[in-house]
Amino acid sequence: MALVDQEHMKEAGYRLSEATPGDFIALLKPRVMSLVVFTAFVGMAMAPATPNPLLALIAIAAIAVGAGASGALNMWYDADIDAVMSRTKGRPVPSGRVTPGEALAFGLVLSALSVGVLGLMANWVAGALLAFTIFFYAVIYTMWLKRSTPQNIVIGGAAGALPPVVGWAAVTGTVSVESLILFLIIFLWTPPHFWALALFKSADYERAGIPMLPNVAGHAATKKQIFIYALLLAASGLLPVWAGFASLAYGAVAAALGVGFVWYSWRVLQMPESDQAMKPAKALFGYSLLYLFVLFTALLADRLAASLGFGFGS
Repeated sequence: MALVDQEHMKEAGYRLSEATPGDFIALLKPRVMSLVVFTAFVGMAMAPATPNPLLALIAIAAIAVGAGASGALNMWYDADIDAVMSRTKGRPVPSGRVTPGEALAFGLVLSALSVGVLGLMANWVAGALLAFTIFFYAVIYTMWLKRSTPQNIVIGGAAGALPPVVGWAAVTGTVSVESLILFLIIFLWTPPHFWALALFKSADYERAGIPMLPNVAGHAATKKQIFIYALLLAASGLLPVWAGFASLAYGAVAAALGVGFVWYSWRVLQMPESDQAMKPAKALFGYSLLYLFVLFTALLADRLAASLGFGFGS
């Protein structure tokens, strides 16, 4: 009977889904989600109040689902350009394993679920911030900025920088200077991180017609912008000490990481145009991932040490 129904559906023009659970997990962009969850958790941990552990777990889960919803909506809308880029052509939608309608419905349902759960279980300031984050990434960045301006990553980076603000708000119900400093660090980290990738993937972006900075302004201008942002990022990493919510021990770690980021960016700046291997750009891209993880881990360790009575933190 089931086989007969399937044949009738095919004859009527319906396409049976070939998606597996793994395909829907891929729609969530798990690697991006893991970074979102980690920075949101640090935002919660740095907050002055101590949340109920169960509510904190629910809040983190809601933020993770919201991040995954953003990824699914991004893959739904970007299926056309993903199909022509070597880095993304194997994604579930351009490969045909998930239909665009399935990806859209999946993303919308998860968006509503994540915002509703966070608002009801934590507070509606956090819920509203999560809703804005999803909207900014899916609509402002994906549908508008990504295809229209070489500053797409700069402005669109706000979406990726908001998770620690959402985490902080989930605990306190407010947005503070401290949470905005965490936002600023990720906001300034995003352009050099993605422009390093764009330097050695410029042919991909060229095929897709995405106006990434190297394709519009050239490699020389991109390398200068990377170096400028590296300097700003290195300085921003020290702001938690200046604002009084991190110790001098954290400051030493942040300073060392910042010097490393500037050094890798300097190597990119000095990279000759004839360097087809793009080794300095690839090295910076790899270091940038390590930088953000270690910096936020240092913040977390610093807060734990302060809570136990060690260190110079507040």
